[in-house]
Amino acid sequence: MAGNQKSKAKMEQAEGKAKEAAGRAVGNERMTAEGRAEQSKGDARQAKEKGKDAFRH
Repeated sequence: MAGNQKSKAKMEQAEGKAKEAAGRAVGNERMTAEGRAEQSKGDARQAKEKGKDAFRH
């Protein structure tokens, strides 16, 4: 399950970066903010998984 969560975190980060870049390109502040939020969500998920791994080993 941990591998699935890690890949989901990476996917959220990538989608967030793409959405943020698209928002900046078209001048849409809302889309830019949503992209940053998705990146943050992915970062939080990744940090949680790293914390789990630290206790596992």
